[in-house]
Amino acid sequence: MVKGVTSIAQTDDNFICATLDWWPENKCDYNQCPWGKAGLLNLDLKNRILANAVKAFNPLRLRIGGSLQDQVYYKVGNYPKNCSNFEKKSDGLFGFSDGCLHMNRWDELHDMFNKTGAAITFSFNALIGRIPSDENNTTLWVGDWNHYNAKSLMKYTINKGYKIDSYELGNELCGSGVAAKIKAHQYGNDVKKLKKLVTHMYPNPANRPKILAPGGFYDQKWFQEFLQTTGPGIVDGLTHHIYNLGAGVDPTLIDKLQNPFYLSQIAQTFKNVENDAKLFSPSSGPWVGESGGAYNSGGKTTSHTFVNGFWYLDQLGMTSTFNHKVYCRQSLIGGNYGLLNTTSFVPNPDYYGALLWHKLMGKNVLSITHEGSPYIRTYAHCSKTSGITVLLINMDKSTTFDVSVVNDLNMYAESVASVEYINPNPDSVESIHPREEYHLTPKDGNIQSDVLLLNGTPLKLTSSLDIPVMKPKLVDPTLPISVAPQSIVFATLRGFQAPACA
Repeated sequence: MVKGVTSIAQTDDNFICATLDWWPENKCDYNQCPWGKAGLLNLDLKNRILANAVKAFNPLRLRIGGSLQDQVYYKVGNYPKNCSNFEKKSDGLFGFSDGCLHMNRWDELHDMFNKTGAAITFSFNALIGRIPSDENNTTLWVGDWNHYNAKSLMKYTINKGYKIDSYELGNELCGSGVAAKIKAHQYGNDVKKLKKLVTHMYPNPANRPKILAPGGFYDQKWFQEFLQTTGPGIVDGLTHHIYNLGAGVDPTLIDKLQNPFYLSQIAQTFKNVENDAKLFSPSSGPWVGESGGAYNSGGKTTSHTFVNGFWYLDQLGMTSTFNHKVYCRQSLIGGNYGLLNTTSFVPNPDYYGALLWHKLMGKNVLSITHEGSPYIRTYAHCSKTSGITVLLINMDKSTTFDVSVVNDLNMYAESVASVEYINPNPDSVESIHPREEYHLTPKDGNIQSDVLLLNGTPLKLTSSLDIPVMKPKLVDPTLPISVAPQSIVFATLRGFQAPACA
């Protein structure tokens, strides 16, 4: 049952986002090194599949950041004098030395961003100017952020005419941190400093980048103290990170991906972040700023396959209902969880899931409920074009669900019991428009396949390496939607009368 009268939440027009990370080739976990040449400093930016994959979204949000960002210096002019590449360093944060972004590489990146129309979030090094506190064995860093290097990069970027959608400060430094942490009050003052800098450097509010923070794991006390320090109107996007599936090496990962009770455990976090934003800074929309599901580069046999879509598309649906504006998937390419294959650049199943979401699901989120099994997940949005689009995820291994979508405007007490939706007027608008269905299943029924079928046909790049056109199958709207076991369905109902979508 879909409540079409009012929307329950709203996302940004461009909800889908993917990350590009700094990891070098020798970033290894669990005796495998899944990053290859997919890091920001060695990615082949001239690759045609990469360009076409980004361009297909028109625009795709890209967040430039990750663990090593708080060790990156920007070589602008002759500062810093010694600016060298990441090297393995046993006592360095994350086992690496400081790294360097040269301006010729920054130019190459922006050439690609510009050609593909990407919307860029750039996350600054937030540890410049700070030192580790001298307390024993603590990861706490103290002192004020030195914004000089960030300002130089900003100035260079503006002079070149490069567009930036948003700036973020630091990666996973909030709460208990990961390799380093900063106190909430200190970080709040640094974000105010960043806001002041951006306002000064971009005097025209029309092209002024947004401010995102804190870009780490949710910790209620820390987030609230941070937002109380900045006050309202400073932070535009309240970013937090999600790795709710545990370690990439966890042997039970494939079970977690198919367990709706496990997948729902993270919902409270989304609710809390939504509440904190409303309470302390109403203009700050919550964002998932980075999410790979399983940490340490993802699961080797799962994160790039069909089954990962049960988690990923469910996350997109769930976060939308909690007013999250943007969801950044770790990663566009690199690790086991890339939307594109690290070496061939060929899209993995979740790439197509993300693209379908982007093309079909509008920003207004509708309430949807069902009386069936917990193994079928349901989400509904106003369509990007007209009517509504529902997302149905069937995690059940053997049951096909026949789903009739009912508008609660048409419901009367006595007919609630009847599952089948009988259209009272066969000539009504609903019957004129065929339903548009996109059924996603894995090749050969193997949920660990990285080949995705759309309505039974494998999705493959065209001969010119373009992303294939995804066409729906047209179905009589009076029939229920048949959702096969272990499949995902998007369905657009053109004639669905939802005042919220008018």
